[in-house]
Amino acid sequence: MAGGRRGGGLLKVAVVFIAILALGVGAFKPLLGAMKLGLDLQGGVYVLLQAQSTPEHAVTGEDMAALERVMRDRVDQLGIAEPVIQREGSDRLIIQLAGVSNPEEAIKMIGKTAMLEFKTSDGQVVVTGKDLKDAKAVIDQQTREPEISLKFNAEGTQKFAEATQKLVSSYSRGDPKRHIAIYLDNQLLTNPHVDEAIPSGEAVIRGGFASFQEAANLAALLRGGALPVPVQIIERRTVGPTLGADSLAKSKTAIIAGLVLIALFMLVVYRLPGLVADFSLIIYGLIVLGVLWALKATLTLPGIAGLLLSVGMAVDANVIIYERLKEELRNGKTLRAAVDAGFKRAFATIFDSNATTVLAAIVLYFLGSGTVRGFAITLSLGIAASMFTAITLTRFLLHLVIGVPAFQRLWLFGVKENQIPVAARGEI
Repeated sequence: MAGGRRGGGLLKVAVVFIAILALGVGAFKPLLGAMKLGLDLQGGVYVLLQAQSTPEHAVTGEDMAALERVMRDRVDQLGIAEPVIQREGSDRLIIQLAGVSNPEEAIKMIGKTAMLEFKTSDGQVVVTGKDLKDAKAVIDQQTREPEISLKFNAEGTQKFAEATQKLVSSYSRGDPKRHIAIYLDNQLLTNPHVDEAIPSGEAVIRGGFASFQEAANLAALLRGGALPVPVQIIERRTVGPTLGADSLAKSKTAIIAGLVLIALFMLVVYRLPGLVADFSLIIYGLIVLGVLWALKATLTLPGIAGLLLSVGMAVDANVIIYERLKEELRNGKTLRAAVDAGFKRAFATIFDSNATTVLAAIVLYFLGSGTVRGFAITLSLGIAASMFTAITLTRFLLHLVIGVPAFQRLWLFGVKENQIPVAARGEI
């Protein structure tokens, strides 16, 4: 009967540890493959914009919110998946576009004001880009030249119809005043003659496009809307895909090397508990990657640094627990009692050290920006996961292991028989 219980305990331990190993092998690669990579790992464009105040208008929070919205619309028109667009300070905007194929074109579109105006010959503004409902690039079926087809909203349609009707009724055909000029950022694009009133709310921009792509880019800018305030690009960086791939490869090598060294250290120094800690780290990694994937987080080099630092802290928690465990064993406690006491007495130390690190991460998040925030998030997430795996999961696994008589030998826990009181020897 006792042999059956021993055999059942060993089987349970084997099933649990094999399941953890299988889960790690099966889930790590898909999770890593599903992670979004930042431009430092994938290559792309980093742009820092500063909104410019004018004598007539100082930049406000509402202006920055509108600027962020317009920039997001523009980037969406570029077809870039999951861009990073966030404010820095009171008048700056960070834009990170990972994986862009044409960085220069992206920067050009980001910095362009795209203020569209239709004006009569006397300079009166008829409609602007705010009156647009849609803009798309097409090919003229007769000339085979690229052009932009415009569609105004209800208000713009009415204003355009009234303006064209007035021109048709006021000036004869061929009169220079019977024109409506189209300006983009105060630059004349075209100055077409108004043949008849246009009640349909549709217009066309023709001429001046070197390619269909140029027309398509301008149409995308018009759909995104004009910038609410002037902006200046004060910093721009382009990371090539080759450099990004090299950074990713080196990061993978560093992660693998670091984890292998940590696993070997725990196994050599702490033996059986060290092996348990190594399996707990597998669950730790799955938890962190799973949460990052669920949050749709972007993985960057600082983020990887935060994860590796939190792995070190997770191991540090296990070191504190195991040292307490060995101390309790040397004081004559049974193995099961020593495990419980080791976790209980180490908890306060682990909690205090992690709490101070989390406070530092909070400060980095609220006072930092960009990649610094990414580092703070991954560090905090890693600490939370390490608290769970070190305090809860490792304890469960250790209790499971010491239930097997073959694993109750003290040397497996780094304690020699002659280091414990004589009266306590042989107790479990």
